[in-house]
Amino acid sequence: MALKATVYKVDLQVADMDRNCYGDYALTVAQHPSETLQRMMLRILIFALHADEQLSFTKGLSSTEEPDLWNRHLHGGIAEWIELGQPDEKRVRKAAGLADQVTLYCYSGSSAEIWWKPMQSKAAKLNNLKVVNIAAETVAELARLADKNMQLQCSIQDGTIWLGNGEVTVEVVPQVWQAVDD
Repeated sequence: MALKATVYKVDLQVADMDRNCYGDYALTVAQHPSETLQRMMLRILIFALHADEQLSFTKGLSSTEEPDLWNRHLHGGIAEWIELGQPDEKRVRKAAGLADQVTLYCYSGSSAEIWWKPMQSKAAKLNNLKVVNIAAETVAELARLADKNMQLQCSIQDGTIWLGNGEVTVEVVPQVWQAVDD
């Protein structure tokens, strides 16, 4: 018998001073059976960073054709493709061709650094690609916030993120490995 996804309900309050974006989001997040709690919580954090009415979770690990999150134009095109992990060059180029903006979030410590070294020169050719690293230790801390029914508050200011549940707050300082050309 196949394992089923675990469903989490999240009430997320976002105060993003960097983008002047404030909102409350009621999310239903499915944790794939092969997905760690840390990765699922990172998806919630990434949602907060990109919060928008058009932003949505996709089939994620259940599909090789979709990213973890995306923001779609009303006409159906992809405004932003957001992926977690260390995709291969072919997938990155495909995403860059399909979306106006691609953001990759690496989070696995030294293996992410090893992945980035050969990918860096290839990624530099894609002017709509942003690559961000989140420290593995920080991702591990995010799991402390997990609960079947979460009430989370996220504040973002000067590139630093604080995600908390009223008892525990995790500070996240992303490291930008590649910025988007303006």
